[in-house]
Amino acid sequence: MGGTFHRAAMVDKAVESLMVKPGGIYVDGTLGGGGHAGEILRRSAPDGILIGIDRDDEALDESRRVLASFGERAVLMKGNFSRIKEIIARSVPAGVDGILLDLGVSSHQLVTASRGFSFSLDGPLDMRMNGQDSFTAGDLVNTCPEERLKEIIREYGEEKQAGRIARAIVEARRRSPITTTGQCAALVSKALGSRARTAKIHPATKTFQALRIAVNKELENLEAAVRGGIEMLKPGGRFTVISFHSLEDRIVKNLFREAATECSCPPHFPLCVCRKKKTVTVITGRPVRPDPGETEQNPRARSARLRTVEKV
Repeated sequence: MGGTFHRAAMVDKAVESLMVKPGGIYVDGTLGGGGHAGEILRRSAPDGILIGIDRDDEALDESRRVLASFGERAVLMKGNFSRIKEIIARSVPAGVDGILLDLGVSSHQLVTASRGFSFSLDGPLDMRMNGQDSFTAGDLVNTCPEERLKEIIREYGEEKQAGRIARAIVEARRRSPITTTGQCAALVSKALGSRARTAKIHPATKTFQALRIAVNKELENLEAAVRGGIEMLKPGGRFTVISFHSLEDRIVKNLFREAATECSCPPHFPLCVCRKKKTVTVITGRPVRPDPGETEQNPRARSARLRTVEKV
């Protein structure tokens, strides 16, 4: 499962949902540590191909190591899954048999202080999934107008006290720049008060999620990836997405439902004028959740939700 670098969630359920077969061509748009990719390659033997994409250089290095034994069957490249249509069209113009996206932050990113994703490990306030991007979480918290910062924390973190947190950040940065995860986490904790500090989750959890999503444009990229990926599936091909919070899952659910809808005309129209045709069939009416045994061994998988569609 990608060793200690990253423990992939719901590996068996995800790969089974794709109905992997020998000789098929599959895309893992979020390689991580190569856990899902390795299982896809094993089940598509002897001649299946896996196109692996990640924008994190450290994840690509780890995946190259983990998947080295599969030789030329593993085609790994640096890229953003928002460009999945372009990447597939360039490599496999006829389309692919399956696509997998495992969203969110990897275990390695969370436990590496220098990456700046963790509120429990002090490091630079970074949070870039692609280290070559220029805009960091530090740039965001030190330059973003208070009202926009409030919107980001409320919308992307689903944090009810977003206004209080944004105000505290703006007041603090007037005195000196906020440069570390420790500084930021302490600011959030103080802004939320003693009651939040005794809650089950760390007071900065939602704010850090919001900053990460904003810095990496995760939700915009996800929408582009789902739309583009559906276009590049062969008939009968499957698309599976594993999400870890309600914002991601809602986007996936709505986009899958939209693609599976035959007509988008208003209900009062007597006849269809949009001529929209469904492009997929929804396989998972409700999201598939991990088994209790997996969540005991891999607590990160607790919030995982898997959805799948099949190209018509």
